[in-house]
Amino acid sequence: MTRRILFVDDEPIVLNGIRRMLRAFRQEWDMEFAPGGPEGLALLASNPVDVVVTDMRMPSMDGAQFLTEVRERYPQTVRIVLTGQSSREAMLRAVRVAHRHLSKPCDAGVLRSTVQSACALRELLADNALYASLSRLNSVPSPPAMYLEVVKELESPEPSLEKVGRIIEQDVGMTAKILQMVHSAFFGVRAQVRGPAQAVLFLGSETTKVLVLAGNIFSQMDAKVLKSFALDALWAHSQTVSRLAAAITRSQQCEQRVIQEARMAGLIHDTGKLILASCLPDRYGEVLLLARRENLSVAKAERQLFGATHAEIGAYLLALWGLPDSLVEPVAWHHRPNECPAIGFTPLTAVHVANALAREGDPDLGEDEGDSLHMAYLERIGLAERLSAWRALRDSPDNEDEEP
Repeated sequence: MTRRILFVDDEPIVLNGIRRMLRAFRQEWDMEFAPGGPEGLALLASNPVDVVVTDMRMPSMDGAQFLTEVRERYPQTVRIVLTGQSSREAMLRAVRVAHRHLSKPCDAGVLRSTVQSACALRELLADNALYASLSRLNSVPSPPAMYLEVVKELESPEPSLEKVGRIIEQDVGMTAKILQMVHSAFFGVRAQVRGPAQAVLFLGSETTKVLVLAGNIFSQMDAKVLKSFALDALWAHSQTVSRLAAAITRSQQCEQRVIQEARMAGLIHDTGKLILASCLPDRYGEVLLLARRENLSVAKAERQLFGATHAEIGAYLLALWGLPDSLVEPVAWHHRPNECPAIGFTPLTAVHVANALAREGDPDLGEDEGDSLHMAYLERIGLAERLSAWRALRDSPDNEDEEP
């Protein structure tokens, strides 16, 4: 399928440069070029596109204003902004409406891969209502108490970034969002950031306060939205998987970077469930009902009603937000690791095993074949014999995750 891409920039030289740079993709992409926001909206009105890439600083209508209109009128369109130097106010507006933020001038390879990734990920989601809801989503909801704890600390006379980071890394939604922010071109962080504690230190106190208190990058989950969905159980399970995945990775004598990746991936591995429960509560209620009525795994019920599982949906959003592959891959494949081409022990291995062992060891979570161990995968990577040792880690009362 040919994908339509719209590029918007008020500088003709820049548009011509993009046109030349992407000439090789003319057979794959149907590309349009607009010299400003109003012209871009006019083109969209006649023929909507799959992806828009816009400059941030433009006269009459800047990139944030343009993307706000795109989000409201064409929610299924992926929104990418190119940014150089922008005011804090403009930055905050763009943070709320753009899926990805790339530096300007943008490297040709980065621009190509970002657009290609957005188009490829779109193929995962055939359900248009689901796709539109995901495209509008600005954050993954968090427990009200935890959200208020972050706000309280940031509003204190001398906020502790270390404490803020510790609070954030306990929660699925806040972790996902702060990692998106720190990987954004707006903040110029060049290092690969692996966790919330490191993220808030890179961003600094003032930027973190602005993002949370003025930018509203975090949101509160309304527990009344979906009464049949056990939010507390999901958050507890995610934290258990996070700790166990890190412990498993440490037992493999991996470097600290990989241990931290496994910890973060374990925390956010079920992000898709939170997304579905908050965006489409009625339809996700039908998923849970179908799973109980027909004795299906939740993942199979999700595929029947949405055409995709929470694993794919969570991975789609996190990849769209620009999180690194080392975190997206375990989210995408934690139920079906054997379908991932990666070889050897990776954070995916740790998350898959931790997720299965956590459910296996907690009867309150119930049986779900979608969370069972894939022995064929463990045998393929030559680690099946490590399973008893990993079970011992799960069952050890001293198994508390250690910060790297």
